[in-house]
Amino acid sequence: MNRVVVACLGLLALAGGSARAADLQPYYQPGPAYNSIYTWTGFYLGINGGGGWGRSQWDAVDTFDLSGGLIGGTVGYNWQFGQAVIGAEGDIDWSGIKGTTTTVLCPGGCETRNKWLATARGRVGFSFDRFLPYFTGGLALGDINANRPGFPGGSISNAGWTVGAGLEVGLVSNVSLKAEYLYVDLGNFNCGLNCGLAPGGNVSFTTSLFRGGANVRF
Repeated sequence: MNRVVVACLGLLALAGGSARAADLQPYYQPGPAYNSIYTWTGFYLGINGGGGWGRSQWDAVDTFDLSGGLIGGTVGYNWQFGQAVIGAEGDIDWSGIKGTTTTVLCPGGCETRNKWLATARGRVGFSFDRFLPYFTGGLALGDINANRPGFPGGSISNAGWTVGAGLEVGLVSNVSLKAEYLYVDLGNFNCGLNCGLAPGGNVSFTTSLFRGGANVRF
């Protein structure tokens, strides 16, 4: 009987010692994993609007300022991987960007006007929950119209390029607002004698766009 009691006391002592040893082991708290509350993945539609300020070059005449407003629609899709967000976005806008010069070589006024403008761009951003700063760039499409009193003038739909950056902010689960800057270069076209220029005379169009917008994801 004494042997049984001694054995039981030994087991209890061993168990107590093991528990105290476990208490002395350091405890490592795992670091928090990033878990975004706001999700950017999905198809979206939106509206955008703002203004453009740019320049037009008429060969042998002048380089002059352009300005005006624009408004239109947006369509796109985002894919989110952790905090990284990549996407594709397109838009088409009515544009009132235009300008006129009345230099000595163009006393009646030479005008360049843009009536519509569209872009097809990639977007790369890094999300901070509801805040998404991003870079964007791709194809720009639009018309260049050149007019000079007493001449037929000319117009063309041209393809060019655009690059820019912006910030999008989520309001509720599927609605966000954005502000962005785009630099757009539609190149030039040969207006020549139709614009009162020498044969081969070109008219160019570049602009900087500052736009705001709202998107709804589905």
